[in-house]
Amino acid sequence: MSNKITIIGAGQVGSTIAFALTLKQLASEIVLIDIAKDRAMGEAMDIRQGTPFIGPVYIHEGDYADAKDSDIVVLTSGVARKPGQSRLELAQTNVDITKSIIPQITKVAPDALYVIVANPVDILTYQFVKTSGIPANHIFGTGTMLDTARFRARIAENYHVAQENVHGYVFGEHGDSSFVPWSLANIGSIPVDNYAKSYNGEKLPTFDKNDVEDYIRKSGGIIIAAKKCTNYAIGVTTATLCEALNYDTDSVLTISSLLDGEYGIKDVCLSIPTVIGGKGIKGRIEAPLTDAEVASLRHSADCLKDVIKQVNF
Repeated sequence: MSNKITIIGAGQVGSTIAFALTLKQLASEIVLIDIAKDRAMGEAMDIRQGTPFIGPVYIHEGDYADAKDSDIVVLTSGVARKPGQSRLELAQTNVDITKSIIPQITKVAPDALYVIVANPVDILTYQFVKTSGIPANHIFGTGTMLDTARFRARIAENYHVAQENVHGYVFGEHGDSSFVPWSLANIGSIPVDNYAKSYNGEKLPTFDKNDVEDYIRKSGGIIIAAKKCTNYAIGVTTATLCEALNYDTDSVLTISSLLDGEYGIKDVCLSIPTVIGGKGIKGRIEAPLTDAEVASLRHSADCLKDVIKQVNF
């Protein structure tokens, strides 16, 4: 596969994404760019020395000029979230960092697909759409893909069932106003609410939906408090998104993108199921939600719009 991916930011998240991409052999060339050039060099060298056991992936550090002709650009640059800090509190600081990056990267990679990972991801995705000059369908954030993975993992753990049999999504902001549309959630085609009574076997534990959603929202903070960063799950999440782009799989993923009237919402980036392939976003899916779920999604949009109003792009 001849494919070039540039990662801007070689910290814990960027380097883990690079490692996940290498393990999955999703690129023939990976460029790591970071203001701390030694860090980028060390991470690239460390991963590169393992490639004889993986496959022919050439990973190296570089400058923006080295990103020329990239197929995918992954943006992870920004100040990391501190223990107890919300993603949205990071907004202006990381918007300012992204403001300095956009003209440098878009000049050399105008045709790339842009994957925004840095937080607050919905705000930075919006910034990139509004200020970069890149087509909106080429720009998307990882959004609630990670939240969705946390949801599926939690339900699978509760019911002792394989994770691939759990279907459902987290909608909205990647943050405090996210929510699970429980009307869409199922296990092996059985609505989650009916699964326990449909199961003819050992007695299954009950669970509280609010506890599950609370777990999803607080997972990042718990991990950061314990180990100072989150990197593995978001690394795999981003690699999975890149895989859908590489192989043009038309996958349905909860990425963050600029909504244009879906559920009556416009001019804000947040996550709903979106079909994505080799040329970027093909379309978004207006899944049938209950009135309460639509209200929750609009509330999430309003929360993000409130932040957008306060940020200087």
